[in-house]
Amino acid sequence: MPRVGTWEQGMGGLRIAALGPLKAWRGEQQLAIGPAQQRAVLAALTLRCGQVASADELVRDVWGSEPPASAHVAVRNHISRLRTALESESAAPKALVSVAGGYALHLPDGALDVSRAERLYARAQSARSLGDLEPAVRILTEAEALWEGTPLTGVPGPYAQRQRDRLMEYRLLLVEARLTLELQLGGHTRVVGELLTLADEHPLREGLRALQMLALYRCGRQADALAAYTSARRHLAAELGVDPGPELVRLHQRILEADPTLAPPRGVAAAAPAPGPAAGPAPGP
Repeated sequence: MPRVGTWEQGMGGLRIAALGPLKAWRGEQQLAIGPAQQRAVLAALTLRCGQVASADELVRDVWGSEPPASAHVAVRNHISRLRTALESESAAPKALVSVAGGYALHLPDGALDVSRAERLYARAQSARSLGDLEPAVRILTEAEALWEGTPLTGVPGPYAQRQRDRLMEYRLLLVEARLTLELQLGGHTRVVGELLTLADEHPLREGLRALQMLALYRCGRQADALAAYTSARRHLAAELGVDPGPELVRLHQRILEADPTLAPPRGVAAAAPAPGPAAGPAPGP
């Protein structure tokens, strides 16, 4: 479908949050965006970021492959109500428009929390490439704070579920990027507890497991780091029928050999062994 440009002005301060319960504001006023199916239509338009969605696409987004006979009428009614909810009488140009046989939602720059998270991640990557690790950590922390629980909480439909999964995965990408920088800065004692929790929550993510093993090792907990690898191998075999990837295998071997290159960065004091349980289940890349 064609893409419609973003409107930067004239929306009366319209803002939408999708990284938690779906919410909308105009200025400081929170808007009533209607019942569950209407929210599903709004989510489908919002997260297309200006792309046009046909009526057929919106029907599939909300009801899937077996919509009721009244689905197209329902979409038109939801669009009409959303226009009333989102647009002030003085708003020009309009936010929700009919284009090329479908509908598009125009938002000002920075008006969608998902877009702000993506821009912050890009800024953090740029800072990291310049060697500015501490600013990059702060920027990633700011991006993570945009999540207010599960994205699109309570919004029904297959499109919302796909986006919910994508946005939760994206948050993990930000978290993993931040924790990687924290370890590069010598913050192993500060993040080891968080990594233990994440390992339990995401036992198939090998990238998080590698960070956890490194943090444990740098905290003087070599046995726990090795136990984390064993747990990773067990979970991967049980859930996916595969062995750990080559990077995790190499890290395990380096920890066995007490590879001196695994030590904290220069200038960071070696940490005393931190008390705590052995590592739990294993995360993946």
